[in-house]
Amino acid sequence: MRRAASALVVLAGIILASPAPARAADSFVSEYRFGLLYHDAGLFGRRKEHGADGNFEVLFESPGFLHWIGAPRPHLGIEVSTAEVTSKAYLGLTWNFVFFERYYAGFSLGGAVHDGHIRTNLTNRKELGSRFLFRESIEAGVIFAERHTLSVMLSHVSNAKLGVKNEGMDSLGLRYGYRF
Repeated sequence: MRRAASALVVLAGIILASPAPARAADSFVSEYRFGLLYHDAGLFGRRKEHGADGNFEVLFESPGFLHWIGAPRPHLGIEVSTAEVTSKAYLGLTWNFVFFERYYAGFSLGGAVHDGHIRTNLTNRKELGSRFLFRESIEAGVIFAERHTLSVMLSHVSNAKLGVKNEGMDSLGLRYGYRF
């Protein structure tokens, strides 16, 4: 389990060490988002695990072939547990809607892989039922100084009752973003 968390930290380091493009035209990266999330917030189930998660996400420019579904941006992200419980890596598609020029709301759909328990008898750990999970999120925020964002995000992972166990897990927190 620690190896999976270590791999997530290494992935974050590689992404963070990558040079940032000056403009979106220079790269397929469209935005970075960083955050601190309340681990296993318990909004859609019983809270068992405690602590905070560090979150990092890269959003890419929407490829042309996704235009027919609203031009969502592909994303790749990680949530690393600071309490050494369940960490997650995820990917999917993000739809954002800007209104009044400086506010936005959005949602994402995708999948995640975690290093937590699939099955356990521990009362302070979630039984997530499978290694690979569905992930969805909603987010609302404000855009300031043209390239910066501050938002509140809620994400949820579960196996959609496709596994024997399906306790699911929510994360809730604040994120800062930098748009290219």
